[in-house]
Amino acid sequence: MPDASSPAVPPTPPIPLSALLAREDLALRQIAGPADPGIVIHWAHTSEMADPYPYLLGGELLLTAGVHVPGPAGSGGYFDEYVSRIVAAGGAALGFGLAPVHDTVPRTLVAACDAQGLPLLEVPPQTTFSGVARAVWQLMAQARLAELRRVTEAQQSLAAAASRPDPVPSVLRQLAQRVGGWSVLYGPDGSRTAAAGREPGPEARAAMAELAQVVRPAGTAPRPPSRSAAAEQPDGPAGAVRPQPAGRPAPSSAADTVAGTHLAAYALAPGQGFVLGVASPQRDTGDHTIASVAAVLLSLLTGEHRSGTGAARSSALVRLLLGAAPEEVAPLLGTERWLVVHAHPDAPPAGATGPRPAGTDPHGGMPVSALGAALGSTLIDVSERVVRVLVPADREPAPQPGWTLGVSAPAAPHDWPSADAQAARALARARATRAALVRHGNRHGLADLVPHEEAEAHARALLAPIDTTPALTETLRTWLSLHGSWDRTAVALSVHRNTVRQRIARCATLLNANLDDPDIRMELWFALKQPGQG
Repeated sequence: MPDASSPAVPPTPPIPLSALLAREDLALRQIAGPADPGIVIHWAHTSEMADPYPYLLGGELLLTAGVHVPGPAGSGGYFDEYVSRIVAAGGAALGFGLAPVHDTVPRTLVAACDAQGLPLLEVPPQTTFSGVARAVWQLMAQARLAELRRVTEAQQSLAAAASRPDPVPSVLRQLAQRVGGWSVLYGPDGSRTAAAGREPGPEARAAMAELAQVVRPAGTAPRPPSRSAAAEQPDGPAGAVRPQPAGRPAPSSAADTVAGTHLAAYALAPGQGFVLGVASPQRDTGDHTIASVAAVLLSLLTGEHRSGTGAARSSALVRLLLGAAPEEVAPLLGTERWLVVHAHPDAPPAGATGPRPAGTDPHGGMPVSALGAALGSTLIDVSERVVRVLVPADREPAPQPGWTLGVSAPAAPHDWPSADAQAARALARARATRAALVRHGNRHGLADLVPHEEAEAHARALLAPIDTTPALTETLRTWLSLHGSWDRTAVALSVHRNTVRQRIARCATLLNANLDDPDIRMELWFALKQPGQG
């Protein structure tokens, strides 16, 4: 493995040397050295120094007109020493200009480049060095754009995979497809929990498992690694690899190459102990960024499953589905009393056309996910007409931009259905009165002076003629709460004002009551507030 003194390269996307040779406007010609399609250059540099080593960073196409050459074609071992210094500095290739000093490339230079494996390009007289450098930067810009497009498309596909019903396997599959290799997730105990893609050979798999131990935080690794691994910037070349010093904290990522397979490991969120491993036959530009995005998504996914809150909520849902009573699972959610909040997006801006379903981002407001975060809860239910949020009772909901809210009184689990109805009525009143937020009233009044059993019996008898028609009961309740306003009741119930008039008239007939009489209204309102009445 290369040591720490190996030359570094500029943080720019490399381009294949073959792509530069393919530029017909440059008319470059390779006359010596290996014709390997994998040879890449990171930039072009011009120097007429006899020893260019101090001025090279590595990965360059060095351009020279041979001004520094002693005599017409060099003498003795001049070119052997010159080429060896370029190779030692990490130069990728040498371009020799035919004008104005030399008419041909010196044969001793050709022999030296062939002997030391340095690609040698002949630069014709009509091609300037600045033209070559400009072509390099143009190709690099194209490579950078292609890299950004590839990373963006990968980010979108990984995000879509994370939203699937099986998010962890889906993210691993998408990652393996994007890097053209294998992705694996190791658990805190070092065991493989999921994998996808083309699995490498046993030597590379064993090396990957050991590399995962290098990046796993102290205290979570089941065993120390038995072979050396390298912490590096995974998009760098092989020369950038540095061994991890003993006694240092584990790096967040590490890379190695084993049996021709490029390996990289990424520690997920701190404290979890999960590690993402990626193996591919080649390491392309952008692979590190793509794998890092996958690591972030997997950190969120595994974190939710391992966190106390996420596990408790999952357990509560399973118990409810299996028939447990709400009050039995409430402690798993962190509190005994809750508020039910009903939210409806405000009306769209003037000039907007078409309906806007609940849960979308209202004009000037926030999407449902942000609404839940603002209210302090992730327990959200989205339907066509309303968003319902279950909020711990110790959190006081505040008005939210772009939304109209109705809030119930604090309720224990067995009273959640009643709280849901309270929130619905509060929302209807808020919409009718154009208020940002309305809370269900829970003040003590004269109704508390009447025994509950007697009050409920009286309500059942009084409302019996309309009790079997929920639309009449709800219309009467809303109409009374809004002081007999036809327009506001129509808005609250999302019906036409004539429908409200017809329903109230029907109620008056069935109840045989004069609804203009304030005493009758008071008695009906008292009855409608009793439990079980709508």
